[in-house]
Amino acid sequence: MSYPDPVYFGDDGELTATLRRGDAQPDLTYTKGGTVDYLATGASTGGAFGMYRWNFGTQVSGPDPHFHRTISESFFILSGVVKIHDGHDWGERTAGDFVHVPPGGVHGFRNESGAPASMLLMFTPGAPREEYFETLKRLGDGLTMTDEEKDAFYLAHDNYWL
Repeated sequence: MSYPDPVYFGDDGELTATLRRGDAQPDLTYTKGGTVDYLATGASTGGAFGMYRWNFGTQVSGPDPHFHRTISESFFILSGVVKIHDGHDWGERTAGDFVHVPPGGVHGFRNESGAPASMLLMFTPGAPREEYFETLKRLGDGLTMTDEEKDAFYLAHDNYWL
């Protein structure tokens, strides 16, 4: 494996770094008390990746096993205990643990500990997951969809439930 082809051809570099402060307000707050911080969206990285801080509240939450056809998903546990399904079974992951799931890999995640937990969630390439997260929030807040609408929503966001 080698480095990819260059995408920057200037001589002096550019002043293009971005910062999101740790004390910034979350982008989303879910009914069950969890929050999501959009650290780097696919739009802000030119489609290279999307990275989000997923902060669980104390209530049980998180998706059941599923897979994606177009994106990989990686998890880095920052604090607490997060159960991650690796395609075989649910395992407890703690601070410092990393799980990578390539496209097609079965996975799920949840917090069942009764205590807060936090993780980084990264998608490659940078799919537009923000609309997915925002619609999940609206569903939790009472938005209703028919089964057909839910199927279309999940299909549009590359989510295949098992």
